[in-house]
Amino acid sequence: MPTPLSVPVPATPAPPAGRMPALYLSHGAPPLADDPVWPGQLAAWARTLPRPTAVLVVSAHWEEAPLALGATTTLPLVYDFWGFPEHYYRVRYAAPGAPALAEAVRGLLRAPGTPVQDMPDRGLDHGAYVPLVEMYPDADIPVLQVSLPTLDPAGLMETGRRLAPLRDEGVLIVGSGFFTHNLAALRHTGPGVPGWSAEFDHWGRDALAAGDVDALLDFEHKAPAGRLAHPRTEHFAPLFVTLGAAEAAGDLADGRSVIDGFWLGLAKRSLQFG
Repeated sequence: MPTPLSVPVPATPAPPAGRMPALYLSHGAPPLADDPVWPGQLAAWARTLPRPTAVLVVSAHWEEAPLALGATTTLPLVYDFWGFPEHYYRVRYAAPGAPALAEAVRGLLRAPGTPVQDMPDRGLDHGAYVPLVEMYPDADIPVLQVSLPTLDPAGLMETGRRLAPLRDEGVLIVGSGFFTHNLAALRHTGPGVPGWSAEFDHWGRDALAAGDVDALLDFEHKAPAGRLAHPRTEHFAPLFVTLGAAEAAGDLADGRSVIDGFWLGLAKRSLQFG
């Protein structure tokens, strides 16, 4: 049994009893805030969760090897998108940093041959702050973003397994991606949901329900339209960190889809384990 970690708890409220869930969410683009349904779904989801002591986010939009820890004091926002109306660049999310969580992550992940680096000027990208604005709008929960050190599913599952003890300290582990993600292909399809997006979503739903981790790990070959749904796999990759954190805690079989459906033709399936 891993030794419990010393992650500080805010003075109020009390730390949650029991283990925090692990999440994979489809994070949307900045216009998610203007969607008539999705922000409410994220907000309602957050209300069903115990209040975290901190949130640890792995986003599709930060790849850095070796694994990097982002800002732990002031958290700037990274407006890593182009061509949107000006008001999307004025969004603010002044969550506190999580230096003690960063130290706990270092302790769990740092080992011979697997260094961890600090990038203290790297803030929250839109894969982190866009959903958090909807889920925790008061920005009063400490947040730490870490990078994707690889896109290899097995390697990311191992990262998730090693991070799993944080869940017992009240930390909400969030993998943030998009269940299907091929913006180029969308430009060549008509209105509605493309077949490749629907097929992959249905396959992923069934594989998760069956607990077929081997199929998920080999999704590029096992899933219908796998390479169309994810021509580059960074938006599916955070799922494997979540799966690893769930497997290590023994609640992989307890996964469920909290949000499903499509947004601009992309599957917004979002999952909770535990």
